[in-house]
Amino acid sequence: MYATVNGVRLAFSARGRGRGPALLLIHGFPLDRRMWEAQLSGLSRLAHVVAPDLRGHGQSEAPSGPYSMDRHADDLAGLLDRLSIQQAIVTGLSMGGYVAFAFWRRHAERVLALTLLDTRAEPDTPQAQAGRDAAAARVQQIGAEAFAREMLPRLLAPASLTDPDIADRALAIMASQTPSGIVAALAGLRDRPDSRPILPTITAPTLVVVGAEDALTPPADAAAMAAAIPQARLATIPAAGHLSPLENPAAVNATLRELIRRIGQ
Repeated sequence: MYATVNGVRLAFSARGRGRGPALLLIHGFPLDRRMWEAQLSGLSRLAHVVAPDLRGHGQSEAPSGPYSMDRHADDLAGLLDRLSIQQAIVTGLSMGGYVAFAFWRRHAERVLALTLLDTRAEPDTPQAQAGRDAAAARVQQIGAEAFAREMLPRLLAPASLTDPDIADRALAIMASQTPSGIVAALAGLRDRPDSRPILPTITAPTLVVVGAEDALTPPADAAAMAAAIPQARLATIPAAGHLSPLENPAAVNATLRELIRRIGQ
């Protein structure tokens, strides 16, 4: 399905309309809504599950960048408007978590609950910002598929990396992104604000989820972030790295199912 929001045609999947609270799933980088297939199919009996492709990703249009986290958040608020959804459980993985923070800053009244998967509140360091620029140059040089192959080992747990059902699926999603979309996303990631100051302001029920083998946003960092958010809960997903919903969907679905049921009471 498609909806034009803020002048950009966004692709999205929606299942379970009218069944419980809305669950908005925000993908990571450089991915798209296909990473949430197990959640779309596994949670639609309990919730109205909406999974969009952010601008520049998947089947959504790719206008010129950079794509700031605020811009993504406003796009998602506009999509909820188009779907007549007033509030949602806002759920983001990695870059999607950064977008979720922006959504809280700009549209807090629409956040029924917050789920932060394999993400962090800190901004890029100067070194990391330089790395984003180097990555942008690299993807322009070698293309999306080669860039995805270089990036994949950092995203998956070792066992996931040797499991073709997981690794091949993740690679296919990443490799299908356009170089221009990847470059615009990298600029937005580089320039994102520090979200640590807003952590104590998050009053919505919050679930922090992290893969036990996540090397990019490790469990200790997730625990510290959860401790900074009032009454946040922490869930560690076994046998998963940075892409926990793809690597161990059953465990991630169980944690989300518990949150949905708690919110729906």
